Amino acid sequence: MARKKKKSGLILKGTYDFTLLITVFILLGLGIVTVLSASSPTALNETGDNSYKYVMQQIKAAAIGIFLMFVLSKVDYKIWQKNYKVIFTVCILLLLGVCILGASSGGATRWLNLGFISFQPSELAKVGVIIFYAAWLTKNKDKLKSIKEGFFIPWMIMVPMVFIVLILQNHFSATLVLCALVAILMILAGCRIRYFIMLGVPVAAIGIIALITIGQGFRLQRLVTFFDPWQDLADTGWQIVQSLYAIGSGGLFGVGLGESKQKYLYIPEPHNDFIFAVLAEELGFIGCAVVIILFAVLIWRGMTVSMKAPDMFGSLLAAGITSMIGLQVLINIAVVTASMPVTGMALPFFSYGGTALMINLAAMGILLSISRAGNKE
Repeated sequence: MARKKKKSGLILKGTYDFTLLITVFILLGLGIVTVLSASSPTALNETGDNSYKYVMQQIKAAAIGIFLMFVLSKVDYKIWQKNYKVIFTVCILLLLGVCILGASSGGATRWLNLGFISFQPSELAKVGVIIFYAAWLTKNKDKLKSIKEGFFIPWMIMVPMVFIVLILQNHFSATLVLCALVAILMILAGCRIRYFIMLGVPVAAIGIIALITIGQGFRLQRLVTFFDPWQDLADTGWQIVQSLYAIGSGGLFGVGLGESKQKYLYIPEPHNDFIFAVLAEELGFIGCAVVIILFAVLIWRGMTVSMKAPDMFGSLLAAGITSMIGLQVLINIAVVTASMPVTGMALPFFSYGGTALMINLAAMGILLSISRAGNKE
């Protein structure tokens, strides 16, 4: 009896947010179709005879991700709260493991190669950070009004992960998302906003300026290119200019699915960070608007789940996962449309990448689990 009761306590039986689930599946379906279109020329150029190389790998990752999503949607999300320290420690160890067993690509070492599998621990770290801070802030909710517990300690905990991801792995976009997620969760938990205005904003500004101008010179070049990408069209401005050509060519209705011209080795790896440009060229303004509306629906439902969550941990966890998706969408589209300097940020459910896709779908499973708990009668 005791064993049966314990098992039932780990499985949620409430109804999940159906709108959220359907939205995820629509985005995933559109993403796979877009990867097929965007990756075909690159795959054919690399293999000589297989234009389906990348999309088949994406479909396999999607299948695993869907399985994880449904499993985690049935697991009581409170299990993460009980193990938040272990989860955070594992994330740190995996990130450190990149320094030992890391695989390099594009001049950066961000992949952990275990022989039988290669993945990006930074993607897992995003969810790990959300779980850790949701649990930590919940545990210390009565102390968050003080500047020590409500500002300094949370950021000091984050320092080792920022150092590993930013300095050792040269992953500025992941660092940006991680820090933004921590700030969002802290504010939602009740930390005083004035601490961020008085201390956080100046320190962040100084750090970013120092990083751009002193630490890594290529970031300064990216900033210069952002203001005038046409000044070095053949080199640093090539990618963003080709992206703008693709978006401009799409017009209102697009040139047609599969008919993009810029994906033919003009945009480097068009199935990755700049896949939205291919989408814009093929489906036009209307297609882009539909995708953005779908992401908006996902964010709306995610925040609704957060507000209906039965406890503070569930609320923060749901808000953190939703913010993670929203931030990545915002940064990716801003980069592709030349609204901010280029940084490597994948578009959730669209950009090619097995690790990111599986982690995002698993995170949706946790979000569905919280929605189940909020809908229990």
